[in-house]
Amino acid sequence: MADQQLAAALARRFPVLYVEPPESAATRIRTGGAKSAVRRDPLELLEPGLIRFTPEGLPGLSRPGIGALNARLSAVQVRAALRRLRARPMACLEGNVMVPVMGRISECAKAYWAQDDAEGMAPLIGGRVQAYARATRRLAEKADIVIAANPVVAKSLEAPGRTPLLIPFGCDAAHFSTARDALPAAEIHLAHPYAVFMGHLGERIELPLLERLVDDGGRLLLVGPVHPRGDAAAFHALARRAGVQWVGAVGFERLPTYLTGAAVGLVPYNRSRFNLGSFPLKALEYLAAGLPVVATPLPAMSWIGGPDVHMANTPELFSAAVRAAMTAGRDDASDERRRSLARAHSWDARALSVLRAIGLTGSARLDSKAKEPS
Repeated sequence: MADQQLAAALARRFPVLYVEPPESAATRIRTGGAKSAVRRDPLELLEPGLIRFTPEGLPGLSRPGIGALNARLSAVQVRAALRRLRARPMACLEGNVMVPVMGRISECAKAYWAQDDAEGMAPLIGGRVQAYARATRRLAEKADIVIAANPVVAKSLEAPGRTPLLIPFGCDAAHFSTARDALPAAEIHLAHPYAVFMGHLGERIELPLLERLVDDGGRLLLVGPVHPRGDAAAFHALARRAGVQWVGAVGFERLPTYLTGAAVGLVPYNRSRFNLGSFPLKALEYLAAGLPVVATPLPAMSWIGGPDVHMANTPELFSAAVRAAMTAGRDDASDERRRSLARAHSWDARALSVLRAIGLTGSARLDSKAKEPS
């Protein structure tokens, strides 16, 4: 996820306490059985400079008042965790719209990180649109600075005296560039050339785009699980067609091996409110692997731009663009151009922009008095 990758990049320059959403005993029991009711240490050292903290919360976030109560409870626990670490919070980069701790932990700087269009996201996760709208406004008003990951979101949060700073998502360019020298995953049996889609198979996808590509003889590799709100029957029907292979969910560390042999990466998203206000990570990850990209014309895709991001808005045009990319093939010079573009959009570059925005320039790793959890 974007917040996890940014946290790791920030931690290479400045100590980070990464706060998970609150977790309830009821949730642990439901997912892990009765033995999970006993809570583990909420502080976990992930790597030098990066500590994860999981607050204890109340179940039923969707019930009125529970989110606000969990926010107050989480803030109390975060303050206790900081005391345990002997750490002073220089800044809070808040991305949790419904359970924010920003402004409650005595931080020096308050930044609201608007990762997506929260109102557009609400229906996708069973949330109430009005509640997310109110929460978004409160965070934007309380923050010293608003950082938006998408041009549409940045525009929507403008107000008198407030101009959000656009810092889009980045990518783990080094990880995905390993596709250059990796062998393709052994389970892939498609003939070359083929296109690849990597991600959740759900309602964000404009399925007719992929169906038309297959109708026109294009081959397609699908990498990822069906989203709970996705049309599982429709995706299974697509996966059964000739020229399509669906490998299911794949761990992040193995993803480059599923991009190695592909000719083009796909972002076949519909123009829902959430998609218009999102920044698909996969586009930059494809480029880091050396792949050209064919996408629907979303604002984030236009922002990336360049000769290797091709946009089409109908099934016919999308299929034609994908087949043209497959016919053109790849070469070392073009692959390196795409990898170079992705490196310019790495999470390390984004982390430096965020630190500058919140006034934490340079590196504080050596000067920090924060201690590892004990």
